[in-house]
Amino acid sequence: MDLTPLFASLILVTLAELGDKTQLAIITLSSCFNALNVFIGAILALILVSGVGVVIGDFLAVFIPQYLVNIMSAVLFLLFGLFIILTRNKEEGFKKLDAKCGLLSVFSMVALMELGDKTQIAVIALAAEYNALLLVYIGVNISFILLTGLGVLLGKTLIRLIPVKSIKIVSGTIFLLFGTFLLLNTLRTF
Repeated sequence: MDLTPLFASLILVTLAELGDKTQLAIITLSSCFNALNVFIGAILALILVSGVGVVIGDFLAVFIPQYLVNIMSAVLFLLFGLFIILTRNKEEGFKKLDAKCGLLSVFSMVALMELGDKTQIAVIALAAEYNALLLVYIGVNISFILLTGLGVLLGKTLIRLIPVKSIKIVSGTIFLLFGTFLLLNTLRTF
């Protein structure tokens, strides 16, 4: 059995995702919220989106215009940023969000961020090039699991090394900047 599609997918997606907005969001979310919720929510979203990319990626643009996905992502980023900055302390804000919708929030944010992303486009191209859907899917998801685990660990390490107040300000600002940048980029195309 030729494992080239698996390794090509693993390597390409790992390189594409290093330092990507999704990884930065996972690191930031992990420094603020329950690590297990962040890991599970992100992995489920990435597995779903990569599956969509492998199986029906070409149809995605027909049903969900990219500008709409970008606007929804931008709004989520802005809301998260405001929530993080405007809550008084870690217990008040982060635990409240964790208890209500931590896993679902992470899932939604990561799924929206990855729809139509360069990684999903790469997954579509790899699946078409190798015509080995299962091997491409496995390679992509091994990469996502490794990188998400690394992102969660980095986020949890930050919380031990840096005061919570500083993390809140930086995390909230990162979300606000991502949201603003994404929204402005999307609106600029009209």
